[in-house]
Amino acid sequence: MNWISNYVRPRINSIFSRREVPENLWTKCDECGQMLFHRELAANLNVCTHCGHHMAIKPRERFKALFDGGVFTEVKVPEPVADPLGFRDQKKYVDRLKEARRTTGEKEAMLVAEGEVGRTPIVAAAHDFAFMAGSMGMYVGNAVIAAAERAVELRRPLVLFSAAGGARMQEGILSLMQLPRTTVAIQSLKEAGLPYLVVLTHPTTGGVTASYAMLGDVQIAEPGALICFAGPRVIEQTIREKLPEGFQRAEYLLDHGMLDRVTPRGQLKDEIVTILRLLLREPAAVKGDLPAPEAAAAPPETRAAE
Repeated sequence: MNWISNYVRPRINSIFSRREVPENLWTKCDECGQMLFHRELAANLNVCTHCGHHMAIKPRERFKALFDGGVFTEVKVPEPVADPLGFRDQKKYVDRLKEARRTTGEKEAMLVAEGEVGRTPIVAAAHDFAFMAGSMGMYVGNAVIAAAERAVELRRPLVLFSAAGGARMQEGILSLMQLPRTTVAIQSLKEAGLPYLVVLTHPTTGGVTASYAMLGDVQIAEPGALICFAGPRVIEQTIREKLPEGFQRAEYLLDHGMLDRVTPRGQLKDEIVTILRLLLREPAAVKGDLPAPEAAAAPPETRAAE
């Protein structure tokens, strides 16, 4: 037996010919620790197939699942002045924005779009928590206002998906001023007699909770979502008492009257269609009103609004 040919050479070849395996093929569930294959996780809308834990989902992926056939049109949002305060902590604010845009591929922390859901025309807005924790700065304020104005212009309902860590400290008082600005924008919807639905996702906190996220005609939440102004740790340290199990989670708030529904992500589309048709006094959705499976599987098409 030639050990060099039969052992050494194959061993060397195996070392130098190893294929690189992508690192993002598997995702570990934060709740149960199960390893989930990326395709199965994406097909289940980033919900753990083992325990049902709802993970973060990007606004574009959410909209592809929400709108009929995955087709939607982006609504243009006015861009505010960049870094109005010249803010700097460990990094310059402009550098943090560049890094967030590079890692997320998005311009800012909110995406606004229009399209049809169950053949019901709507305008939708969604936070991107991956973009600086979905924090509410001037751009997000402009996005909510643009969504409300577009909904009034087209006479369509507005559906908003919240996921934010609160106001953006790098914009100081200018960030806090978005609370009254967005509140006035939502009031214009109500004065026009148009429905406003809010879907609160994990986590929704701070100034976002104190403004447009809690002004919906119907308040829906995803299971297990943390919804609060101040977090549970801050409250425990302040009152020096142990909080109840599940405090400030969606199910707890539903039991105490702060929410109308807690709906799993896979059922959200049907729930939204049903509620919107009720509020618009339209006939209930029938099977023919929903997109065919072939249409839902078609490649999504998006285009920027003129």
